[in-house]
Parts: sequence; C-alpha cells; structure tokens
Amino acid sequence: MKKAKQYTGMFLAAAGIAAAVSCSGIKNTALRAQLEKSNCNQQNVYTYTVADMPRPIHEIIIDTALLSKFSFKSLNMAHAIGVLDDLGRYADAQKKYRMQPSAESRLHLLELSQKIANRINISSLEVSAVSSEMDCEEERASQIANYLSGKQDALESKLTVGAIVVGATGAISTGALLNSGNSGDYIGVGTGVAEATLGLLILLNKSGTEFHHKRNALKEIWKGQATSSIFPPSVWYYLNYKNPAQQGAGSLRELLIEKWISFGQVAHNPSKKQLKKTQLYFGNGGKYSAGQLNNRADMYDQLESNINLMKQDLKGLFTELEQLHY
Repeated sequence: MKKAKQYTGMFLAAAGIAAAVSCSGIKNTALRAQLEKSNCNQQNVYTYTVADMPRPIHEIIIDTALLSKFSFKSLNMAHAIGVLDDLGRYADAQKKYRMQPSAESRLHLLELSQKIANRINISSLEVSAVSSEMDCEEERASQIANYLSGKQDALESKLTVGAIVVGATGAISTGALLNSGNSGDYIGVGTGVAEATLGLLILLNKSGTEFHHKRNALKEIWKGQATSSIFPPSVWYYLNYKNPAQQGAGSLRELLIEKWISFGQVAHNPSKKQLKKTQLYFGNGGKYSAGQLNNRADMYDQLESNINLMKQDLKGLFTELEQLHY
C-alpha cells in the first residue's frame, strides 16, 4: 500500500508541476519591453482645434467651373488637404490664359499647378506616416499573440505527452500489482486523477499577458471626437466625412466600427463581460489573451486599409489636375 501511495503522489506531483508551468508568464526581456511601451510613434502628436478642421464640403459654395472640371471625390480631397481655393485660382488662371495666352500667365499656371502637386505629395507622405504607425501597432500585437500561441501549443504538447505517459505507466503498474491486494486500485485512482488533471490543464491552457497602449488609435476611432491627437486634420476629416446626398451612407469611421460590431470583434451594447473587453481594446491596456491580441491586430489592419484609401483619392485629384490642358 505504501508503494501504491508513492505512485499516486508521484502522479499528482507531476500534475502540480505542469500546472505551475502553465501559469508562467513572459520573461523574455525584449518582449517585455514591447508589452510595456510602443515605439511605433515617432513623436507625431497633433494639436489642433475644431476651427483648424476643414468644414464639410457640402456646407461651402464651390465654383461652378471646378464642378465641371473635377469629380466630387477630387474636390472633397482638395478641400481636405487645403488646396480647394488654389484649384479655383487655377481654373481662373487657365481661363485667362486661353483668352489671352502669354508667357507670364503660363508661368502663373505652372506655379499654381506645382503648388497643388506639392501639397498632394505632402499629404501622401502624411498618410504614409499614419499608415506606418497603424501597421507597426498591428505587428506589435500580432508578434506578442504569436509568441503566446507558441507557448500554449508547446505546453499543450507536453501535457498531452504527460497524459499519455501517465496513462501508460498506470496501466502497466496496475497490471503488475493485480495480485497485490488493493495496490492496483490505488494506482488506478492515482492515474485517473493525474490524467484528469492534465486533461483539465489542456482545456485551461489559455495564458495571457499584460499589454499596454497609452497611445491608442482604436480609441479615437471608437469615440469619434471632433479632433484627434494621432491623425492629422486632413486624415481625420477624410475618415469622418459623411455625404448627406448619399442616404444611409456613413463615414469611413462609422463603417469601420459597424464592421467591428457585425463581425463580433467588439460589442455595441455590451454586457458586463463584453464591456470589460471593449474597455480593454479602447483603454490604456490590460491583460490580453492571444486571441484578443490577434483581434486587436486585425482591427489595426482594417484601420490601416481605410486610411490608405485616401491615397486613391489623392491620386485621382492629381490625375484630374494633370488632364487639364492649357
């Protein structure tokens, strides 16, 4: 009986060690640094007021000459980056040049065209800068998620092997002690407890880690305030503009949130449990699981894609400008 109890104690001790291993956290120094602080932002903090934001284009009067030469998307983009007035001056200068061509008026046209093109290029760089930060944050979350998943998979493999070894050892020991009174029964009970413990550990193998993000672009998208400290005015205007002429069509920001809700990434009217999850994504950080980090990375990827759409409209504006002839 003493020997049987020793076997049982050995099995339970093995299960206890596995449990302790399953609760271990991330000790890698480089990864710990990524958990505490992000290096994705290179001091791009925007401070502007509502007065600095472009007014919605449907609230201003646009020169009819521009309406005949440029699409609404291009005009809205020109308004977002602050060159709508320059486009108007360009249209007037072009008209005067056609009526009375001269080297001076041609030079004036070239200067206006260059000024608008420069602003388009600068805006494109702004979009790239913001997009690169979103991509960096996505990779940051994804990298930690992959690390956690790798640890979980490795531990699950060890626990599975442990369960197989315990089961096999228990079966052999029970058979060997079949004629030794109740010893085989003790071994069977100990083996069963150890296997059940290892199986439970496999099911509960969902370790997490603290992940912090004081600078949180997802939070600004979710709240949708009048200004942003992460997005420049042109990008923030682009993401928030909603054309009243298109019934039922929301802004890119609203459509993005709608997708998050529709695909179950966040909850719109969350329960207490879901509210905690929502606060995790749109707060300053907290304890994330690998799945939650992957979800956060996906949300950043979707945000980055929407920001990059602005480059299509910038290209459209530049193309329409180039197509105008003197």
